[in-house]
Amino acid sequence: YSCGLMRRMFKPIPLFIGLRYTRAKRRNHFISFISLTSILGLMLGVAVLITVLSVMNGFDRELKTRILGMVPHATLNSYEPFRNWQKVVEIASRNPQVEAAAPFSQLQGMLTSSGMVSGAMITGIDPVAEAKVSIIQHHLESGRLEDLKDGEFGIILGAGLAANIGVTQGDKVTLVLPEASLSPAGVIPRFKRFTVVGIFKVGADIDSMIAYVHIHDAGRLLRIDDRVQGVRLKLHDLFAAQDVSRSVLKDLPEFFYATDWTQTHGNLFNAIKMEKAMMAILLLFIVAVAAFNIVSSLVMVVTDKKADIAILRTLGASPGTIMKIFMVQGTLVGVGGTLSGVALGVLLSLTISDIASGIERLFNLRLFDAYFVNYLPSQLNFSDVLWVSAIAFALSFVATLYPARKAARVQPAEALRYE
Repeated sequence: YSCGLMRRMFKPIPLFIGLRYTRAKRRNHFISFISLTSILGLMLGVAVLITVLSVMNGFDRELKTRILGMVPHATLNSYEPFRNWQKVVEIASRNPQVEAAAPFSQLQGMLTSSGMVSGAMITGIDPVAEAKVSIIQHHLESGRLEDLKDGEFGIILGAGLAANIGVTQGDKVTLVLPEASLSPAGVIPRFKRFTVVGIFKVGADIDSMIAYVHIHDAGRLLRIDDRVQGVRLKLHDLFAAQDVSRSVLKDLPEFFYATDWTQTHGNLFNAIKMEKAMMAILLLFIVAVAAFNIVSSLVMVVTDKKADIAILRTLGASPGTIMKIFMVQGTLVGVGGTLSGVALGVLLSLTISDIASGIERLFNLRLFDAYFVNYLPSQLNFSDVLWVSAIAFALSFVATLYPARKAARVQPAEALRYE
């Protein structure tokens, strides 16, 4: 009769009793403390995992947008400089994966000013075409791409490179080429005076490595006149670079060959991808340990509630009902820890960049100078939050099975013998 009354008043019984057991009891605060630590452990594990994954997503994003926004996705190079690069651009643009194409020529040298010297990769570009394949025009601190004019020998420097040699817009720099010229005074290096017409900053190592000049000025320095060394491609899908470049090569003469970003920056991208996977696996162990703390707390609850279990059994509760009561309690702990961890992880993921920058300013540190970006990037992906939450909840649920089965096996007569 009592059990039937309970069923009519509280439906379902496992949920009602499970909820009561999760609340603190005056006679045993230790068990409630164990449950609280289980929730906190699960919360911290989930929060840390979401935050770390967001940071790794941020590094991945920066690699794609900053580094690969400046360097070519793929290039069509020639063993000999060639004219009529427009024809090569036209052939490449027939491929649906090619978003844009632009000519380039490159030379290496040293830039000097006021006694300061720095090595640089000088890239000759067509200002109009380059704007379609590069993000440089969005990161110019001063000047414009259009300021690179044929025959005026203007140069656009990265912010790091400009700082290394102590120049700003309007200053003069001297390019020293690694080849010698004959003169009445003997063999001397080749020099060329340039005017700084712009400075760009993308916040990566590229700022200290690359400078841009007009493609015809680069041709004069290389002694190839109006010919170019290759064509740079911007692709819709970065990961199709190898297939696209091979496909385009089939329609070009045999003296062309292709390179792509996986050969220049692929190791960095793969390292970030592998690090993200390994960090996720390692941090999942933290979540697992926190989830299985639920086992110990529920086992203690079962031991503490043996008399209650025996009374419920004598009132007609089945072993399945007893099992569900403790599964509800453990699941509630798991849900509470998971949801609070998701909330904390999302908050940290959205603010971790500002927090890291604040720590750098507060303690006058340079924590990220060793990386290809000089700050801590973060990008929160809903898919990461979803699968982390699902795994944490699943582990929490699995952790309830053993204590719940142990509770269901409690014998009423044995449990009440010493009560």
